[in-house]
Amino acid sequence: MDKLQKPELLIPAGSLEVLKVAVDYGADAVYIGGKNYGLRAKAGNFTIEEMHEAADYVHAHGAKLYVTVNIFAHNEDIDGIKAYFHELKETGLEEKIDAFIISDPGIFTLAKEILPGIEIHVSTQANNTNYLIYDFWRKQGATRVVAARELSLKEIKTIREHIPADMEIEAFMHGAMCISYSGRCLLSSYFTGRDANQGACTHPCRWKYAVVEEKRPGEYLPVEEDDRGTYIFNSKDLCMIEHIPDMIDAGINSFKVEGRMKTALYVAVVTRTYREAIDDYYTSKELYESKMEHYREEIAACTFRQFTTGFYYGKPNEETQIYDCNTYVKNRVYLGTVEEVTAAGELVIHQKNKFCVGDAIEVMAFDGENVDVEVLAIHDEHGTEMESAPHPKQLLCVKVSNSEKIRKGMIIRTRHCAA
Repeated sequence: MDKLQKPELLIPAGSLEVLKVAVDYGADAVYIGGKNYGLRAKAGNFTIEEMHEAADYVHAHGAKLYVTVNIFAHNEDIDGIKAYFHELKETGLEEKIDAFIISDPGIFTLAKEILPGIEIHVSTQANNTNYLIYDFWRKQGATRVVAARELSLKEIKTIREHIPADMEIEAFMHGAMCISYSGRCLLSSYFTGRDANQGACTHPCRWKYAVVEEKRPGEYLPVEEDDRGTYIFNSKDLCMIEHIPDMIDAGINSFKVEGRMKTALYVAVVTRTYREAIDDYYTSKELYESKMEHYREEIAACTFRQFTTGFYYGKPNEETQIYDCNTYVKNRVYLGTVEEVTAAGELVIHQKNKFCVGDAIEVMAFDGENVDVEVLAIHDEHGTEMESAPHPKQLLCVKVSNSEKIRKGMIIRTRHCAA
């Protein structure tokens, strides 16, 4: 890929609120799921009406909208998927959705027949590990294929060298890694009956395990490689903020962030940081390299499980796992999104976590700056003065210092204090 062709920054959204955050902070495209047939059944996901609003919002800001239909279908799913596609067509979404993300060849065929106006991107779930697979999907009519997570950058570069320039490669840039290649996991279905390949994963790779000897039921023996612990499947999170030049050199067209179940704060932090880093690199390599410590600090301002480069530079080893716990690192707490800035300079928000009058908090500006402000006063929608905001989802007006730099849609956060 020509370095002049800047890669797309593709961000997940599990709700309309989070989609708007992604676009406001610089996403080139956003991927979402409908209420059915996507691989994140526990995300909020989108109704038909919300899809229309989402499409209008992203297109008004020059971005694109992709919709996941990436389950592996069973026979009983087929009639429902046909009905879903017809509903999208009849409600005018064929003209608004920029692409589907699909893994199942049968669903691919239905989409081409019922909604021929929508491009199709082949999901990472389809195990896309070599250039012949890319060429196969191109001949079926796909315009993009998402690389399997187990590919190295060297392998992706080889794929690029063997496929036409107009066939796009999408690859993961950031987010949770799966214990199973390309997400094709059977553990959840085996343990709980909830099928990960149908969108209902219970994330058993994050659980703590022990061994039970067949003739000693109830006697649990710890699973330990050493004294660090027993979370033997618990991978660190992918983070490629330091390796943007290598991903560009590999010929990747779209840098994908994982996380349709993540919070607005996570999406804001990751989107803004990668947007800044990509744009800085395309300004000059020297600028990008000089700001590396800044990118590292910013990308760590959301929840994560420590970082790894996954398979990109070779097979993962013992350093890519977390053995002693399954909890996230949490450096910031999400307080709310600015829904309005009043004429008096007060911030209108639906509060997400507790904060108090006198607290020092931080507002994430769209341009990369963090605006430090002090909470001067809080009152509820009835005008009642409050010393603190302890009730999640309460509508509040918040008077802060330095409000002239704050705009609608900005995320408000504070530093996390360990109990």
